[in-house]
Amino acid sequence: MPKKWLFITGTDTDVGKTVIATGFLAAANQAGLRTAAIKPISAGCELTEQGMTNADALQLQAAASHALPYQQVNPVALEPAIAPHIAASEAGKRLTASRLTGFCRGLSLLPVDLVVIEGAGGWRVPINERETLANVACELNCAVIVVVGMRLGCLNHTLLTVEAIRRDGLKIAGWVANIIDPDMPRLNENIDTLKQRIAEPCLGIVPRLDDLSPQQVASYLTVPEL
Repeated sequence: MPKKWLFITGTDTDVGKTVIATGFLAAANQAGLRTAAIKPISAGCELTEQGMTNADALQLQAAASHALPYQQVNPVALEPAIAPHIAASEAGKRLTASRLTGFCRGLSLLPVDLVVIEGAGGWRVPINERETLANVACELNCAVIVVVGMRLGCLNHTLLTVEAIRRDGLKIAGWVANIIDPDMPRLNENIDTLKQRIAEPCLGIVPRLDDLSPQQVASYLTVPEL
């Protein structure tokens, strides 16, 4: 049974959750931990010989030390790159937090030390008319890492995300400044502002990289103690 569950969320969509998640997997592997990964739901999939697959989920599958079939890494794969609850509704599928949590718990008997769960979009992304993906993290009582996409507007998004996670009663293991806009005005001052306002540790500042391999990203990250 895994000793640690780590939920990766972001301040928005397209902030680099997968890049950072695979980096943490690589860093944990290098530290001698046995790892597995799951992206319970993904939107923006393509039809392949394996069925519907998602590029982010494939990266997670490759980065974890414990090999799993794709369907276990990404049990709900939806084709259009839109909000998951809308994509599921259009596909005639019903999403619930308990069902997605069940997929995650399916990894609980694996001989691993750490399971990394990657969310979709931000913390409050809806999965049906009343639940959000945050309910999954809450049901599993996960520690949470917040990936901050460093671009204009990120301060408000980050502080609201941190506030929501705390309100939900979960531990924030830390946050990562992922520099997706290297030309962001006053970049260092924005990072300093977040350090001043977030009590939890900054686990890494990841620059804009040409090499997005998990091993390269891992060199900028510190695996939290959970």
